[in-house]
Amino acid sequence: MTTAFVYDPFERFHTFLGHPECHQRMESALALLESDGILDTLARLPNAPASIDAIRAVHSASYVEQLQALSQPVDASAATAQDVAAMWLDPDTYLFGASYEAALRAAGGLLQLTDAVMTGQAANGFSMNRPPGHHARPHSAKGFCLFGNAAVAARHAQERHGAQRILIVDFDVHHGNGTEEMFYDDPTVLFISIHQYPHYPFSGGMYDCGSAAGEGFNVNIPFPDGVGDAGYLAAVRQLVTPLAQEFAPDVIFLSAGYDGHWMDPLSGHRLSVSGYAALAQELLALAESLCGGRLICALEGGYDLNAMPHCILSTLRVLSHSRAPVSDPFGAVEGRPDAADKVIAAVKRQLGIR
Repeated sequence: MTTAFVYDPFERFHTFLGHPECHQRMESALALLESDGILDTLARLPNAPASIDAIRAVHSASYVEQLQALSQPVDASAATAQDVAAMWLDPDTYLFGASYEAALRAAGGLLQLTDAVMTGQAANGFSMNRPPGHHARPHSAKGFCLFGNAAVAARHAQERHGAQRILIVDFDVHHGNGTEEMFYDDPTVLFISIHQYPHYPFSGGMYDCGSAAGEGFNVNIPFPDGVGDAGYLAAVRQLVTPLAQEFAPDVIFLSAGYDGHWMDPLSGHRLSVSGYAALAQELLALAESLCGGRLICALEGGYDLNAMPHCILSTLRVLSHSRAPVSDPFGAVEGRPDAADKVIAAVKRQLGIR
């Protein structure tokens, strides 16, 4: 069984130079992955745009139509998206003529990966997609995100492959508000977000735990600044693991944002590459014990062009059971696990976890 990998170069047409969420993120990551040689050991999947029906499973038809109307067909001969003016959907999220197609392909890549894992063609996998997805709301774009990639794929796993229970873990440093909103009243999807709080998008409080039938199936772990590797690892071991064991998912999705790294300009959580590799190892072991190893990873944030590529490489080494060590040339900085302990204890009390 192999680890699958999907990347669609069309994403380069959706980029705004100088913006933290730009093509240079993929360019730097691909350069490291290619020089390392790990791509030769993975199952490279072809990509195709997601169907409109798949997108509308979590987004409103009016929003999809609006985004399509605002976009124009891309001239594939153009060197970059900078040949035309950007439209801003909110203060952080830009749109070019190619953006709608790029967003369809970002979601589509994750659907291809989901199909491969759910049908047993691959053991697990990683979609290096952009634009990212976890801030996109059912009716609007937000925070660099156009379509909710992980949410689209989770619903696809249910509707196409018969998955009954989906676990989505989001360790991006920013709260996955869009994913939360899409499944807030849905008991078939357990969503767990570990994030910096208060921090953009200024949501994800501890007591936001779902509504109606979905109450208790939305879990936020809102950490203060600087908790570091030990804080995140403790959250996975003491909260994510027992919740997942009780929920018994058919598949685990990971919104893999690496913007909690201590070098990242958009956060202050002080994680390291080695810390992220340890989280990936814990989640892979959890998937192997609960759902046949089905762990499907979608890239979210990560904006330091040096650290993020090594986070992706090290995650791929974990997923593929590579004998190569963690690729961490930057090392770790001291965190504040005591601050994390207080939050973990409070979440345990709220959820009744001993």
